[in-house]
Parts: sequence; C-alpha cells; structure tokens
Amino acid sequence: MSEKTIAPWVKSTLELGPVLGFFVGYLWLKDEVYVVNGTEYGGFIAVTALFIPVILASMAILWWLTGKLSPMQVLTAVLVVVFGGLTVWLNDERFLKIKPTIVNLLLGGALFAGLWRGRSFLSILLSEAMPLDDAGWMILTRRLAWFFVASAVANEIVWRFFSTEFWVTFETFFLPGSMFAFFISQAGLISRHTIATDEES
Repeated sequence: MSEKTIAPWVKSTLELGPVLGFFVGYLWLKDEVYVVNGTEYGGFIAVTALFIPVILASMAILWWLTGKLSPMQVLTAVLVVVFGGLTVWLNDERFLKIKPTIVNLLLGGALFAGLWRGRSFLSILLSEAMPLDDAGWMILTRRLAWFFVASAVANEIVWRFFSTEFWVTFETFFLPGSMFAFFISQAGLISRHTIATDEES
C-alpha cells in the first residue's frame, strides 16, 4: 500500500486517543472490582484489557489510512500487547508499568549504539523535517539518548514509589509533555545547525 496523507487531527486522534482513553477509563473504573472464574481483577487490570484491542485497532486504522506505521508506533503496539497481556494474564499491574522503562531504554540504547558507530540514527528518521548538519545531528542524538535514559529512570521512580493514579497521570501527560518540552528546548541547537535546502538556496 502506498503512503497517503491524512489530516493532522486524524493522525493525532488515532495516536493519542487510546492513551487518553486509558486515562479516562482508569479514573472511571479504578475503584471497581470484577470477578472472573473466581479471580478478582481491579479496575486497572480491566482498563488494560480494554486498552490492548483499542490501540491495535487504532494502529490498524492508521495503517489503512496512511499506508505506513513508524517503527516507534510498531514498537509501542508490540510492547503494549506483550506487557499489557502479561498484566491481565498474571493479574499484576507492574508489567504494564515497566513498559515505558523498556521503551525508553530501547530507544536510548539504539541511539547510543549509533553514536558508538559514529552515526546518528535520529537523522534517518527526521532528516526531512529537520535538515541539520552532521555535527548538529550528533549533538541532538546524544542529548535525546540521555533524555530517554532519564525518562526510564523517572518512570521507575514513579511506579515504584507513587500511587497507581499518579503513575497513570505521569504516563499520560508528563512523559509526552516532557518530549515536547525537550524539542522546544533544542530550538537554539536546531537553529545553529540547520542547513539550507535546495528550495531555500
């Protein structure tokens, strides 16, 4: 299927809708208890069970509309299925809570591996959106790799030492917001290392 363009609000809805739905669903069902085959499941487990098919459906619709999925979207969907499935199967919310740690460590590790080889994997993904010179890509990649490590550490602290409700809020709003804030904070670096495109020349 060839790649197609869709309205930005549709793309954002499909990407962020399931996460916001998880947040709302948790607030709605957090105090509920469901008994299935003699086993009690709390609201967090119930919402997780609903979240898995919702995010898979969202990614399927996005692929059908655009003809592609980014590696990050595929990785997120796979880890949601794996860790969300373990959460429901073992009736243990810790598995879903460590998912952001795993995602951030994998992303940070991939960027560090590229830097070790003298390459910026980030430039492969974002070169069309941000035409930077080689030095700029290496600096931005190094900073983003450490950002992912810091995010993993932050997630470990939050899920281990704070309430589930606080973690759900952290996962829904703080982690995405911190990524946005990171790129805003790099505006000076991006401006200094942007190279002129053919059209600008």
